[in-house]
Amino acid sequence: MKHIDIDNQSNFTLKEEFLVFLDSILQTTLQDLKLPPKSCELLLVDNAKIAAFNSEFRGINSPTDVLSFPLESEFSLILGSVIISVEYAQKVSQELKHTLEDEIALLFIHGILHLVGFNHEIDNGEQRVKEGELVTKFHLPQSLIVRTQS
Repeated sequence: MKHIDIDNQSNFTLKEEFLVFLDSILQTTLQDLKLPPKSCELLLVDNAKIAAFNSEFRGINSPTDVLSFPLESEFSLILGSVIISVEYAQKVSQELKHTLEDEIALLFIHGILHLVGFNHEIDNGEQRVKEGELVTKFHLPQSLIVRTQS
């Protein structure tokens, strides 16, 4: 069963194996947190589009890598939306010398954790710990939250 509704507005070609991998990240994260199975929306956009979202919803007039919009209803089968700038992710993946798919997966983990209630801006390191566990479990390079706080 597919648990991710993807709206690819970028030039990135999504391979079926990668979609299965992202779905396993979502389901494993929910299982690890003892949450019921849910789905989410994933939008893949460019820097201009994510900058518009960032400006509208956060008052920050610049592109960013990932945004999360939780659907705060315990009765919904949908967690919310994760928006990733493929353009931003491409630049970071080249700088850090790992694949674009790895960077998107890292950002997806980060976004999913925000959807389920983690907030690294105000927590005591809980998101950093959980993100690190998931990154290790999925054999990904150093996570976003570790890179920004190291």
